[in-house]
Amino acid sequence: MSRGVEDRIGLKHGAGGRAMRALIEQVCLPGLAGGAAGGGIGLAAMDDGAAIPVGDRWLVVTTDSHVVHPIFFPGGDIGRLAISGTVNDLAVMGATEVTALTCALIIEEGFPRADLERVYASIRAACEEAGARVVTGDTKVMGRGEIDGLVLNTAGVGFCDRPVPDSGLAPDDVLIVTGTIGDHGMAIMAARHALSLEGDLRSDVAPVNGVVRAALRAGGGGVVAMKDPTRGGLSSALHEMAQKSNVGILIEESAVPVRPDVRGASDLLGIDPLVMACEGKAVIGVRAHAAGAVLDAIRAHPLGRDAAPIGRCIAGHAGAVILDTGFGRRILAESDGEPLPRIC
Repeated sequence: MSRGVEDRIGLKHGAGGRAMRALIEQVCLPGLAGGAAGGGIGLAAMDDGAAIPVGDRWLVVTTDSHVVHPIFFPGGDIGRLAISGTVNDLAVMGATEVTALTCALIIEEGFPRADLERVYASIRAACEEAGARVVTGDTKVMGRGEIDGLVLNTAGVGFCDRPVPDSGLAPDDVLIVTGTIGDHGMAIMAARHALSLEGDLRSDVAPVNGVVRAALRAGGGGVVAMKDPTRGGLSSALHEMAQKSNVGILIEESAVPVRPDVRGASDLLGIDPLVMACEGKAVIGVRAHAAGAVLDAIRAHPLGRDAAPIGRCIAGHAGAVILDTGFGRRILAESDGEPLPRIC
């Protein structure tokens, strides 16, 4: 309690916002956060993965655990989520070609075998979509009530010529989001609480390595920062990028793409889509001279048809995200985390 740390862990500490980052900084990093080998990107950077120089290339490594509830939801399931999430973390570090994945299972006693087979069918399909393969794994079974159904842990490795951190922004850079935001979080909320909402609320869960590859090919060194806006949504991703890059970010609210059914559900429930999770999108920071080419390349990809430039970096207000509503500007406050726990 001496440093403002609660003596018990709460759901907010896994929700992707300020509370989770504080927990990692205060508990996990001390004694472990030395720089990566050879001056790469390591734990202290708190990026989407690590990047380690190997010869004239970079090895990118990431890991993730998946505890979504419900396990099956409109647009996907925990298997598709696990593969996509790991592939996407590699992609936004610059490793769009996946060398290998791992997948470990922790299964509750009594979990239906048919459901496990269904999850693995999704894993295989997502791997095929991403051009990836699972090469090793592990299986554990826990007693009834000791976990909730099924937990997956995945890790991924890939190589790239140039890692892209989430901290490379500079004034005048353009921020591009590769598609509509809030789809996954709103779909999970509707499914979990059996909400009768109008529209087709479906998760966007998908591997984005193809669309990121297109952006990198079009923009080259002009692509300077990328982030996977999962827990905490677009808001949390932008706050992390602004703080790490020591710039301000000015966002045009009207430019942020949101599906009409997500917007309607958000208005009805009083939840800002900016803080709802995405699982098939990337936020990409681009030098102004490369923004047009990168945007065209993203929009040419099936997963990037709704891509949009949503704002730019500014020299003032370092670390802050400013929202231009069309009627004025306000600081976009960062929440402690995603308003809905256990979404990925």
